Amino acid sequence: VPAAWQRPYLNVFKHFRVEEWKRSAREGDVAAVTDTRLKGTIYRIRGSSPASSYLQLPRTGTQSLGLAGRYLYLLFRPLPCKHFVIHLDVTTEEHQVVRISFSTLFKEFKSTATWLQFPFVCGAAAGSVNDHTARTSRRDLVGAAPADVRWTCLVLDLCSILSLYLNRCYSQLKSIKLCANLLVKNLCTSDLVFDPGVTFSEARRADLACRGIAPMPREMAFPVPKGGQWHDLYDYIRFPPEGSKLLYNSIQKSCSGPVAVSQDPVHKPLQSVMLTKAVRDRLSLVHQITSPKAVSAPW
Repeated sequence: VPAAWQRPYLNVFKHFRVEEWKRSAREGDVAAVTDTRLKGTIYRIRGSSPASSYLQLPRTGTQSLGLAGRYLYLLFRPLPCKHFVIHLDVTTEEHQVVRISFSTLFKEFKSTATWLQFPFVCGAAAGSVNDHTARTSRRDLVGAAPADVRWTCLVLDLCSILSLYLNRCYSQLKSIKLCANLLVKNLCTSDLVFDPGVTFSEARRADLACRGIAPMPREMAFPVPKGGQWHDLYDYIRFPPEGSKLLYNSIQKSCSGPVAVSQDPVHKPLQSVMLTKAVRDRLSLVHQITSPKAVSAPW
């Protein structure tokens, strides 16, 4: 359970003062730049190969972030027509360190007792040429990011990932390594499910706090123009989908009244949140590639 200073969420970049580079490390072409669309500072990580440039937290491998929140939220955008890699080192309750990696370089899921490698499937803006190609040939989704790739909120259920793929119990997030080629707005950890498509007033009316669901904190949110819809502008990806289903089953039992779970493949909690077909296709494809049923036991 996260300590009090990590609740209800922890803004990772802010807490560890990434811009000072005292508690974090950078290698290669890593720069803080102003993004006019997002109206703030983002970090651009560029390199000829993912290993050549990276942003790392904490500064050295002997240190640990000590973050216990179940969910890691990564607000990022892959650089168009490039590959990227994300490494997360987590510790289990048995004090085993496991590396969880996501990359467009991975063509298939690979697993050992200490390393899970997930292929990341980038999506294109709805209605674009790349989006049309992906609909007609879903395997084209695997590979470098398309030219019009969108900003994404990636939500990783670290507890479910370790449980589903390695039958291990999650303890803490030890380190984060964001490798080229990425634009990154922020990271946060929490035990809450943040839904960026829900406003604070909607959350109060629906009493979503009972279900462990909350609006995205303002300091972590992507801007939405007046009259616009978050899901029309950005991608929201939760992984693994199975973990989501398990979570909401437990929420239903602990709350009075039914939880409005939509019938789409990723078990979204609210009818008001509609994932585009392109995002659903990507999640379905990743699910096929990474299905735990096809994973042999690592021991």
